[in-house]
Amino acid sequence: MALRHAVLAALLDGEYSGYQLAKAFDIGVANFWHALPQQLYAELAKLEREGLVEGRQVVQETRPNKRLFQVTDAGRAELETFAAAVPKPSFIRDDLLVKVQVADRVGTAAVIGQLEERASAAAAKAELLGKLLRQLRGDADEDEFLRRGERIGPYLTCLRGLAFEREHHDWCLRIAAVLRERQSADAEQ
Repeated sequence: MALRHAVLAALLDGEYSGYQLAKAFDIGVANFWHALPQQLYAELAKLEREGLVEGRQVVQETRPNKRLFQVTDAGRAELETFAAAVPKPSFIRDDLLVKVQVADRVGTAAVIGQLEERASAAAAKAELLGKLLRQLRGDADEDEFLRRGERIGPYLTCLRGLAFEREHHDWCLRIAAVLRERQSADAEQ
């Protein structure tokens, strides 16, 4: 998947400025695609040049002018083609895993601390995703929303993000405990 598809997908829900798009990425899209604001602005410009999004200038009196973007018919066609293509297998690429892999050779104290920090971050992200899920479904319970909700794509990806963050939290705490126990056993010898 390219950043272009994540941006097009985010713009399906409405017209956004670059700033609003960056906020949408921080909250909803970041659980499956990370992008810096600079990358988003560059991608919006590229998508506009390619005719996949169109932008319009909004004049504001008390603030700087802004540009709002929306997906064009060509952008929707690009997303349809992308959605129909066979997906590539997913993979994990995480520097913390490299650190865990070498922890028994280079020391565990720093890695334990990083695992605990990552667990805390995952718990905070899981809490945010839980709030977003509640906001997306409104007064409906989850089963009802999944059966009859108007737009469930963002909800479904948020569910995946929540499951990931919970599992990541649990794994980090477990591995920190294992390394701490091994550290204590080594100190006793």
